[in-house]
Amino acid sequence: MPEISRFFGVVIAMYYNDHDPPHFHARYGSQRARFTLKDMRMIEGDLGPRVQGLVVEWASLHHHELHREWDLARSGQPLFPIAPLE
Repeated sequence: MPEISRFFGVVIAMYYNDHDPPHFHARYGSQRARFTLKDMRMIEGDLGPRVQGLVVEWASLHHHELHREWDLARSGQPLFPIAPLE
């Protein structure tokens, strides 16, 4: 799973040729979750509220880039890093 960003111990990634709906994966230690690109809602997994808030804040700031990454991943093209939350 290609990593596209990392901040405060959170790793954000996307799979190539992943299924709809458009989404990204977040990992924090042993916790894992999936978030939709449409509304940044956690649709699977379990992250603590603080970490979930950081992920949603980051995703909201990089909404357009995440859609670009999704399109690239779906077509098998290389993904680009997205700036971390600071």
